[in-house]
Amino acid sequence: MASAWALVAGACAPPANPVDDDSLVVLTTFTVMADIAGEVAGDRARVESLIRPGVEVHGYQPTASDVIRASEADLVLHHGLGLEAWFGEFTNRIDAPHVTITDGIDPLPIDGQDGTSPNPHAWMSPQLAETYVHAIADALTEADPAGEATYRANADTYIGQVREVATELEEALATIDPAQRVLVTCEGAFSYLAADAGLDEYYLWPVNAESQATAQSVRAAIDVVRERDVPAVFCESTVNPDGMESVAAESGAVYGGVLYVDSLTEPDGPVPTYLDLLRVNSRTLTDGLAGEAP
Repeated sequence: MASAWALVAGACAPPANPVDDDSLVVLTTFTVMADIAGEVAGDRARVESLIRPGVEVHGYQPTASDVIRASEADLVLHHGLGLEAWFGEFTNRIDAPHVTITDGIDPLPIDGQDGTSPNPHAWMSPQLAETYVHAIADALTEADPAGEATYRANADTYIGQVREVATELEEALATIDPAQRVLVTCEGAFSYLAADAGLDEYYLWPVNAESQATAQSVRAAIDVVRERDVPAVFCESTVNPDGMESVAAESGAVYGGVLYVDSLTEPDGPVPTYLDLLRVNSRTLTDGLAGEAP
């Protein structure tokens, strides 16, 4: 495992909300959670993401510098639900309190597996995002009791913003023909969003970063697209889209473009925040399923 802990230059991500050096230091495992935590923390904490924007979280290999950063943090926020398969070993190497923020979520199972493995992508549901926000506020309050009023107020404000985006998403998807409310993606990362929005979900592989599209999964997706007359198919930003592009070419559908799930982008990219991620995905999905994909 030596290579897994090798020092990799530039592995650390910039702070989500830079503040004074003597403030609470909070480290999250990936960028989506860092953005949400930064909104709740406000200027009372410096929130950083262990993983840089654009990097896939499932199979990430922590570095020696990651261990140092986590050990120096006041609080480490862990997503859970099996998202970070590497986190158990990682915590054995750090000396910092850590909190799992999805303990209050009743997870959906990963389709096609043993029925007991949870699908970790619960943040794709704007409804469940409220659970994340409250859990983060609780964790920050535990680490910094004097900041409780600030954390609760920030959480309430941010939940209001998430609800606005959720309404926008619901209204946009409601314009799609019910017969074509089918979401075909590379990875099975949209179960929670599909449940919220009444979409039928199909994918080339379940939640497993090391999986690749097989001839059988590609053929099954092509059959679904043809049978349901699905106008567009999609792939996530952190995985190879070749398999889904083949589905589009063979089925007659359009490759509708990139959806963002496991990572935000750099500040000058299309989804620098979680709210941006929800909005951009909403536009991409609705344009594609309405037959208006570029």
